[in-house]
Amino acid sequence: MPGARFPFSLGGKAAGWIAPDLTDALEQRGLGSRAQGFALPNPADLEPLGEELAREGVYRSHHELFDVMADVDQPVLARIDRGALPLFGLVAAGVHLNGLVRKPDGLYLWTGRRAANKRLDPSKLDHLVAGGVPAGHTPWEALLKEAAEEASIQEDLASQAHQVGRIVYALDRPEGLRRDILYCYDLFLPESFSPVAADGEVESFHLMPLGEVYKLVRDTDEFKFNVNLVLIDLFLRNGLIDPQSAEGRQLRDGLTQGLSAASPGHKAALAPAAP
Repeated sequence: MPGARFPFSLGGKAAGWIAPDLTDALEQRGLGSRAQGFALPNPADLEPLGEELAREGVYRSHHELFDVMADVDQPVLARIDRGALPLFGLVAAGVHLNGLVRKPDGLYLWTGRRAANKRLDPSKLDHLVAGGVPAGHTPWEALLKEAAEEASIQEDLASQAHQVGRIVYALDRPEGLRRDILYCYDLFLPESFSPVAADGEVESFHLMPLGEVYKLVRDTDEFKFNVNLVLIDLFLRNGLIDPQSAEGRQLRDGLTQGLSAASPGHKAALAPAAP
């Protein structure tokens, strides 16, 4: 584990990894130690614990609760503010939508420029629609909610999206350890469609040829960190990266199963050939 993190169990089940910034607060509450790890026997205590830590300034609350699972595909055990999830190293779920347009000269992708005042990755390029799955919601419900809020896509159009995959990853980030499940969707939009930002979280939208998006992912750091993963999946499915190449197979395995930071092959590069 990077950053000297410590194991955390919830209701007797291994669930997360505690960031060093959180250890003092948990030790003071008698919830464990650096030597033995940390535990919360009653999962129902996690939500009020998160509220206390936010009031004490340990992290900034998002004022949005997320469901907490011990691991991928496990039942929901508890809830906590989404801002606390990385501090505990807990699994979280999100949805990402590829807003696609077919034109005579090829496939295009709608992208959004994140607002400059966003807490995470300000001003980075993003998907047309993306967001976390709030407590009590399914990924599909979260997708319809985010589509309306972020791009003013009405439900009758958004409901034409179809799930194309699921990505899992673990990543050390400034906000903590991200252990995320991303549910990925494609939505083919008419050429007449034009998104409108409804919640102030997007600065602008741009329709880009998919080949240009590929080059941005390959050569720059313009996109928000996890958007790159969803786009690599899109490139593999559309042949911009050869899915049968050694690099393509390694990327597909990594997206599907997650790659350990200890794995010697975890830095697989995009296939070099531009579309």
